[in-house]
Amino acid sequence: MLATLDWVIIAAYLLLSFAIGLAVTKRAGKDLGHFFLGGRNLPWYLAGISMVATTFAADTPLAVTELVGQGGISGNWLWWNMLAGGMLTTFFFANLWRRSGVLTEVELIELRYSGQPAAFLRGFKAVYLGIFMNVIIIAWVNVALISIFEVFFNLPKSDALLYTAMVMLITAVYSSLSGLLGVALTDAVQFIIAMAGCIILAVLVAGSEQIGGIAGLKSQLPAEAFRFFPTVGASSAGASVLAIGAGAFFAHIGIQWWASWYPGAEPGGGGYVAQRMMSAKNERHAVYATLFFQIAHYCIRPWPWIIVGLCAMVLYPDLSEADKKLGYIYAMRDFLPTGLKGMLVVAFLAAYMSTIATQLNWGASYVVNDLYRRFMAPQATDKQLVSAARIVTLLLMALGLYVSTQIDSIKNMWNFIIECGAGLGLVLILRWYWWRINAWSEIAATIAPFVAYAVSKYALHLEFPVSFFITVSFTTLTWLIVTFITPPTDERTLHKFYETVRPDGRWQPVARHFYPAGSMPASNLPGLTGAWLSAVLMTYSILFAMGKFLFLEYKAGLLWLAMAFAGFFLLRYSLGHTRIFK
Repeated sequence: MLATLDWVIIAAYLLLSFAIGLAVTKRAGKDLGHFFLGGRNLPWYLAGISMVATTFAADTPLAVTELVGQGGISGNWLWWNMLAGGMLTTFFFANLWRRSGVLTEVELIELRYSGQPAAFLRGFKAVYLGIFMNVIIIAWVNVALISIFEVFFNLPKSDALLYTAMVMLITAVYSSLSGLLGVALTDAVQFIIAMAGCIILAVLVAGSEQIGGIAGLKSQLPAEAFRFFPTVGASSAGASVLAIGAGAFFAHIGIQWWASWYPGAEPGGGGYVAQRMMSAKNERHAVYATLFFQIAHYCIRPWPWIIVGLCAMVLYPDLSEADKKLGYIYAMRDFLPTGLKGMLVVAFLAAYMSTIATQLNWGASYVVNDLYRRFMAPQATDKQLVSAARIVTLLLMALGLYVSTQIDSIKNMWNFIIECGAGLGLVLILRWYWWRINAWSEIAATIAPFVAYAVSKYALHLEFPVSFFITVSFTTLTWLIVTFITPPTDERTLHKFYETVRPDGRWQPVARHFYPAGSMPASNLPGLTGAWLSAVLMTYSILFAMGKFLFLEYKAGLLWLAMAFAGFFLLRYSLGHTRIFK
């Protein structure tokens, strides 16, 4: 399947990744701040590229190919809808995360809340997110790479698992040596390689004899496949466009982006996205990194995958609904010449390794900083903590690899956990902007979705979106009641948080201790809201302008481009009326 040149390219890439990790090992070993946050000195472009690279996993092109095969271009709205939440994080939270000075998202809990409930919540989330959820994500990404090896190389599953384990070991070793700085540097290289490979594949497949370029592609597929927006209502038979009920449309567009916790798209920021914000040089770099991430994530990355997905509809029309994602791998196998096959394999390895490296480093940060140092070894030295971080990185690799062999038994659990994040998001947002939120609010919002989902799904036998609405409503009502029947965070903790973070919003009872009567600064929220909405407009417009130009619809492309410029100037104007960097 692969020629000698292909194997040389693959080997050179793996050696390069390892060499980058070795080059920054000494800097990463100084303390936990250097190991997990790169010394808090990453420029915006490096932090932003690292975010994009992490969300580009081995299964991402396959997932987009499947969405396109099932619902045309509009099928991507199942993830495009999350842009509003991403931009909310950019303007309302990125600077606050950097300003907080915490090492991990979970450490924020004891900066913001007080007492035993806060300590319990921090320890629980360190285990739940850093170990339990983390290894499930690692296993999910592993299974995607195993599938690629099986199909592309025609390997038995046991051999594919072995090769995946070898790549994972290389990733774990350089991650354990280099910390976040090495992860971010390799992310940048890996992202460039991965995107270059995907673009080359799209050009070769679209330009093939069977497709005949973009014009030929459009002539061989129904016009519905090229629609950018879903049909709201009942679907027509055989339509190649995402058809979504009004309730489901409202759930995705109006609620999901702020109400649901999802790895990598946490309302208010969290996980590895918050880690990159906290690793930036300063608050300005944190905001720019997150803004770049949103634009690259939604506008730059998807179009090469979408083009291959559309071509796969023509080339492999007999693929079942469940196998449509394999169209991407078949296209690699059938259209890439010697040398470029090796490059595309490297592209997938790069996508895989960037995600795994981040998951290992991020998960280890929770285990070491928020479990080991906080509860087990508070007097540990920097050297001991860094050693523990390296050991935990390798242990997480082993655990993730084991869970990968059990993935069939945990798939339903994964779906359950994702749906049970519904309703938590609003607490994660408001804890920054309302002083009355306390640890019990977040504990209640974490537990309530599991109860609501179980009742609606298994007792009432309801399906999405009705079950989703019930879960969000029940969770919101529960945490509001709990908030008002439990005492607020103690005054000293609130004062420390306010002095450190300087949040906006409903903080008057706390803020009056820092400002003489009548000297409270004007609210930043109107300007931030304008920046958020205009950035959403700008990014969607860039996305659609690129699509229209790619599909030779130049007049429509120019209209969307004009909308993008309008959004950009509105964004500049809105930011000029805020103190986001002050």
